[in-house]
Amino acid sequence: MSEREVVVPDLGDFKDVAVVDVLVAPGAVIERETALITLETEKATLDVPSDAAGKVAAVLVRKGDRVSKGTPIVRITTTDEVRSPPPAAVSAPSVPAFAPPSGAAPKVPPGAAPAPVRKPSPADTSKRLVVIGAGPAGYTAAFRAADLGLRVTLVERWPALGGVCLNVGCIPSKALLHAARVIEEAESMANCGVLFGKPRIDTERLRLWKNRVVGKLTGGLTLLAKQRKIEVVRGSARFLDASSLEVRDGDRRTVVRFGQAIIAVGSEPVRLPGFPDDPRIMDSTAALELENLPKRLLVIGGGIIGLEMACVYDALGVEVSVVELTPGLIPGCDRDLVRPLERRITKRYRQILLGTRVTRVEARKQGLRVSFEGPAAIEPETYDKLLVAVGRVPNGRNIGADAAGVAVDERGFIKVDRQQRSNVAHIFAIGDVVGGPMLAHKGAHEGKVAAEAAAGHKRAFDARVIPSVAYTDPEIAWAGTTETEAQAQGIDYGKGVYPWVASARSLTLNRDDGFTKLLFDKGSRRLIGGGIVGPNAGDLIAEVAHAIEMGSDAADIGLTIHPHPTLSETVGMAAEAFEGTLTDLYLPKR
Repeated sequence: MSEREVVVPDLGDFKDVAVVDVLVAPGAVIERETALITLETEKATLDVPSDAAGKVAAVLVRKGDRVSKGTPIVRITTTDEVRSPPPAAVSAPSVPAFAPPSGAAPKVPPGAAPAPVRKPSPADTSKRLVVIGAGPAGYTAAFRAADLGLRVTLVERWPALGGVCLNVGCIPSKALLHAARVIEEAESMANCGVLFGKPRIDTERLRLWKNRVVGKLTGGLTLLAKQRKIEVVRGSARFLDASSLEVRDGDRRTVVRFGQAIIAVGSEPVRLPGFPDDPRIMDSTAALELENLPKRLLVIGGGIIGLEMACVYDALGVEVSVVELTPGLIPGCDRDLVRPLERRITKRYRQILLGTRVTRVEARKQGLRVSFEGPAAIEPETYDKLLVAVGRVPNGRNIGADAAGVAVDERGFIKVDRQQRSNVAHIFAIGDVVGGPMLAHKGAHEGKVAAEAAAGHKRAFDARVIPSVAYTDPEIAWAGTTETEAQAQGIDYGKGVYPWVASARSLTLNRDDGFTKLLFDKGSRRLIGGGIVGPNAGDLIAEVAHAIEMGSDAADIGLTIHPHPTLSETVGMAAEAFEGTLTDLYLPKR
């Protein structure tokens, strides 16, 4: 008979986590994996299991305590009569699933939240699923597959899970956009009698806050991977053949063998040829670091990424110019939705050059001299920094897919079927690398489809719509068929529009520059598309997407009682405008 303490295991980046429930009492006989306490973090609520069997001699924590790695939870007595069950026997394959080389463990860059690296146990490789890439598509696939009972290995080249989106994309940019919004709202309230002084921008503290936001989310993913017993291998992966990968992290080489694989390797920013190699020429990743804010910034690319970063730098006091090759900002979005944004930034930015190409960039000591070509071209100008945001390219050609027989087209995309299977049936692909909108939410949905198909479920990707959002100021969001597409395809559609100048909630936010637009098939009267421009448009578009998925018609939406006063009621009112039942505006009978 002996006594030992059971302690809190590694919780990733989380410390001082609250105990919200104690699940055992002195005298209780527990088994290995019996839940002892429940903790609540910013990311999730989780039970902490025992790592041994025995009888509880004392409970060492109470509800309301805060605990970290190593905090004692209970003291248990172990006896010959009370012991943990032996582990189930597993037969090792003739070749181990992992073949790690000798050498030191991979180094993690300072400040990064490292992903857990588990030493894998031998197992039947036919039951092993490897997921390459831990962005929203990849980690969703890995987590879902683990929940369905598959043995999962997750390969990630970044020090932290989350991929581009969480580390250097969606999340840090939205944190900075929130800061920009606070600055601009404070400025706009001067006309309402609330005056603030000119903001003082401490870029170092702003950057640290942004990084803390990222750290909370990536730390949460680390914890979720541990809870699911997912084995994480750090490094860049390349296929050796259709059943094995080589993962390299510096000098360290690991071979991973698998029965099924999901490719979720994402995309990279497009690099324009002919530009000088100069640190003053940034991509979106570098722009998020806010290093040495320039006096004058040129954003090359008037799409969503470029305009979001333009909003950030403008709010921080930088003189911003934008150049876009196509005739309009945010190509692919209806022009009427873009117009309120264009009106606003035309007043704030130094220049917006549409239908214009950058023909030359010269690196000089005093700045970057840029030459232009096109109908709206101006004389060469000098800028302190450039941000190149002209799109992204998939990473399909960077993983040795041909060694596994996986077909990759000349642009780097992998063609898949509705179950996300490539031309090699046991190898799936999801996210940016399969084409379509390069959006995290699309990739995450595909990740679940692939994981469930890999687990033997009858599952296919059948989403009717994939919403798009530009987190500019004002925000722009749309889903389903755009009006431009409806006109080009000859669809007989009707339209309901509700201007936010008539929205009580919009006016109380000191904004009147938005509107909600819904498109309906005239024959069935079902919703086929919609767009919203204004504050929080990205949060509102989900109702439009849901209504299209459910086959809702105008009456379904208009007769749904929306809370008042809210921005969400503009969706109902746009439907009423099409139905002819709207009372909040006077619309002459058609």
